[in-house]
Amino acid sequence: MRSSVLSLPSARDEYSATPPLDRAIASALPTRLRPADLLRLTDEGAEDVLSGRYDHLLPADGIWPVDERWAARLSHDDEVDVWLISWTPGKFTDLHDHAGSLGALTVLSGALSEYRWNGSELRRRTLAAGDQASFPIGWVHDVVRAPAAAESVGPFDPTLSVHAYSPPLSAMSYYEVTGRGTLRRTETVLTDQPEGDL
Repeated sequence: MRSSVLSLPSARDEYSATPPLDRAIASALPTRLRPADLLRLTDEGAEDVLSGRYDHLLPADGIWPVDERWAARLSHDDEVDVWLISWTPGKFTDLHDHAGSLGALTVLSGALSEYRWNGSELRRRTLAAGDQASFPIGWVHDVVRAPAAAESVGPFDPTLSVHAYSPPLSAMSYYEVTGRGTLRRTETVLTDQPEGDL
């Protein structure tokens, strides 16, 4: 006669078995899009602006504002916002971050200067037409039309860039550099406008 042995799982078997997952594991980021995705979207947006797809959103009679920055939303959904921004001489965005949003930009014409906080000081870089940049969560920067842009495209010609934010902007925090060389947040505002209120 055959004896039957009852086999019970050991504690080691119980903890080493991988239970099946019945739900997706959430990303640590607030969006499924990555910086490379946003760079692709800004590049496509730039191509669409240059091809005339968004001419209906541009200023009437082709007269660009010269005193204030200007922006038009090119597309929007629950995942990403894409904007066209015109930059005017001397108008800074002020040192800011994009709260819980990732971002990217492509420069269409002219040039932008970006002043980025690197943890101990502000570092400047210039982005010319065709250049791209992305900024992760926590990226603190200030953006302005580069002085060289007025010389290369003329003082009344637009410096244009396309920006993408994911998730769409809902808040921005503003900062100042203290006398001790540290960064201090001065305010946080709810906004859906790109690069500071326009």
